[in-house]
Amino acid sequence: MLTRPRPPGRLLGGDGATTARPFEPAPDLRDWAYASFISEDALLLNEEHAHLREAQIGFMWTAVPNARGGNSVVGQAEIPSIQGGKWARGRFFQQVEEWFGLIPDFLITFDAGFADEADDATFCAIVEHELYHCAQARTPWGDLKFRKDGSPAFTMRGHDVEEFVGIVQRYGAGAAAGRTSAFVAAAVAGPTIAAAEIAGCCGTCGRGL
Repeated sequence: MLTRPRPPGRLLGGDGATTARPFEPAPDLRDWAYASFISEDALLLNEEHAHLREAQIGFMWTAVPNARGGNSVVGQAEIPSIQGGKWARGRFFQQVEEWFGLIPDFLITFDAGFADEADDATFCAIVEHELYHCAQARTPWGDLKFRKDGSPAFTMRGHDVEEFVGIVQRYGAGAAAGRTSAFVAAAVAGPTIAAAEIAGCCGTCGRGL
């Protein structure tokens, strides 16, 4: 089995504000995620991430605490972008390129303190949760979308299930929207890898996806 990457000790034990460089690229985490979930020979292969084999993903640790709606944010996936004028955008993309040597298709950031204390199953769950947000775009007719060079066109993905508990209680999972039936069946079947509890919030989810 691969050794699970750990955030550097200099990002632990502080409040982020007192850390000289509270954001650090995590190339070892990137390699571990591909070897664990994405690559064709991944130990915990998930074919739903197959499109990411052609993606450039930048992984980062942070010591800066974050919260939304009273919940701690422990992970966030995004397509690198920034609002503002040419200088603001220029500064942002210069910094990102200095971190990764290019502008990645996706940028995934994890709370260093949470990652250090989480058990293995929970850590795997939050990493895969963020990977699920990193999707291949689809056409209006539902077909996978590609760039002119034949590579996947990427986008951010929302959740598979969006329904009220009351609908399922009153009418059953079959009457619910989206992939609720598949979600319920997966829950009844139990975990295929290990039980995990994500104690924090996903920053990507909190942005309305």
